[in-house]
Amino acid sequence: MILNNLPFIMLKCLILTIIIELIVAIILKVKDKKDLLNVVLVNCLTNPIVVSFPVYFNIKYGIFERRICLIILEILTLFVEGIIYKKYLSFKKINPFILSLILNSSSYIIGEFINNI
Repeated sequence: MILNNLPFIMLKCLILTIIIELIVAIILKVKDKKDLLNVVLVNCLTNPIVVSFPVYFNIKYGIFERRICLIILEILTLFVEGIIYKKYLSFKKINPFILSLILNSSSYIIGEFINNI
């Protein structure tokens, strides 16, 4: 990866993540526009960190450290997003931490699939 491409990669990842998580949220019957906006805003907060830090670790330390960093960041993201969803979402049919797990798992798995094509 060329470091000069990082802003483009981050933007692509953010847009793809938002699209995937909005689709999954709608499938899960999240209907309130404020809740859907919250999904977008939460990803604008967490996604750049989850994308950029592992790149730094890969360049500075190597692929193993990148993977460890990514695992830690994904777990932290689940908790941070779950806390935000618990506080701000009116959608109560699914526990906010489970919702965070479903949305993040979906975007991660589909994103990995797309990256490996």
